Amino acid sequence: MTTSSPFRTKTVEQSIRDTEDPEHGLKRALSALDLTVFGVGVIIGTGIFVLTGTVARDTAGPAVALSFVVSGIVCALAALCYAEFASTVPVAGSAYTFAYTSIGELPAWIIGWDLILELALGAAVVAVGWSGYVQSLLASADITLPNAINGGTDDDWGFNLPAALLVLLLTLILVYGVKLSSRFTAVIVFIKVAVVLIVIFAGLFFIKGSNYSPFIPPKQNPGGEDDGLKQPLIEWMSGFEPSSFGVMGIFFGAATVFFAYIGFDIVASAAEETKKPQRDLPIGILGSLAICTVLYVAVSIVVTGMQKYTELSISAPLSDAFKAVGHGGWAWVINVGAVAGLTSVTMIMLLGQSRVFFAMSRDGLIPRFFSETHPTYRTPYRSTIALGFVVAFVAGIIPLKELAELVNIGTLFAFVVVSIGVIVLRRTRPDLPRSFRTPWVPYLPIASVLACLWLMINLPVETWWRFLVWMALGFVIYFLYSRKRSRLSIVETDLPGISPVVNEQLPPLPGDRDDKN
Repeated sequence: MTTSSPFRTKTVEQSIRDTEDPEHGLKRALSALDLTVFGVGVIIGTGIFVLTGTVARDTAGPAVALSFVVSGIVCALAALCYAEFASTVPVAGSAYTFAYTSIGELPAWIIGWDLILELALGAAVVAVGWSGYVQSLLASADITLPNAINGGTDDDWGFNLPAALLVLLLTLILVYGVKLSSRFTAVIVFIKVAVVLIVIFAGLFFIKGSNYSPFIPPKQNPGGEDDGLKQPLIEWMSGFEPSSFGVMGIFFGAATVFFAYIGFDIVASAAEETKKPQRDLPIGILGSLAICTVLYVAVSIVVTGMQKYTELSISAPLSDAFKAVGHGGWAWVINVGAVAGLTSVTMIMLLGQSRVFFAMSRDGLIPRFFSETHPTYRTPYRSTIALGFVVAFVAGIIPLKELAELVNIGTLFAFVVVSIGVIVLRRTRPDLPRSFRTPWVPYLPIASVLACLWLMINLPVETWWRFLVWMALGFVIYFLYSRKRSRLSIVETDLPGISPVVNEQLPPLPGDRDDKN
């Protein structure tokens, strides 16, 4: 394969060598415990505090617990593939870097392009949700922010100042150092896990067996003029009428609550900042996923047992369930946990996004200006600050809408690429040392691909349209700019005839060493 091919690959050796560059490398400061905390910190958030009620009431009923199980299984398959890649190629960028070393530059670009959008939208939306919980707590103390700075209403727009300030504060923490970020996250994770455990054990005393009947509600056809775009792609393709509940409702629900699991893959984006990546990354990825799956299933069982699924709140199902059984005092505690939970989710999404952006910049696919690290803190401060301001602005101006599906489809697509990449790299580089090996290759990665595709086709038609439009824009940018600016293109220009697959030293772009601006 020539270096002009959009499927040219970057060697694993060069990817690792790039981490040793003092100007474009990151400081290794994280342990297995830090990574697990990061994973739990970003996974437990919007999903458990919001989506549980939404999916139970509108899609799956009490069987939402099975939706969480289905999503957990899909994530577990992908997590085993991520664990092998992250321990073999411990470089910032997560799925982007994995695709670059196995499948090629164009798939890597598309994944990176996709992840930047998904994590930016996710961080902004979660920050807006955080603002809502904070304002709810302030209201309980008779403090009300004016519409001009509280996000406004449907009829009176206002800038969401709390959401924007949260993003800027977390950006500052991330610039200062990833170790501080992990300590900050550890405190928050302790608080919100304690709140989740309170929900589980306190809620057990208020469960009514009648609330579980029927556990899988019968299929319903809700109707509505917008159902053509709102219905899952699989129903639209097959010509079935839009429906909810029933057995298929479990899978429709799984495609939505999948948003609750987004985060374990972000652990892989911190690979370059891990002290012992070959050992610690698999522990962090698989450990955080296992912990959160158990907590999710337990919470969904308890909440649907406390209150009939048809009466669950969409905005705050956990706290409102306690109010429904006459124990509103717990609601305040749960809201505090939600604020803590959404804080850590926002921060780690910002961390993951900046690392993907940093890795793409270091490879020349976006301006190399953003890949220089801070001389003292060894963090990608330029990309972190730039993206932090963008997300803060978006969080300040957008209303809180249902964007979970759009984030989901991008993440599932990344899972598909990573799973395929494991098979490809096993064949092309069987010599690589692998401290963690995905079992049953190629069968398990193939199962991961099929499971992810199944959830993807259970997402709404409109989500697919938005995803395809964004991907098309990514293709245009790649062929007009990134393909020519890639460091592999510099190899082609300066060292004709040398394949990047065997060339172990990519030259820096002109000005990398001399331009300090």
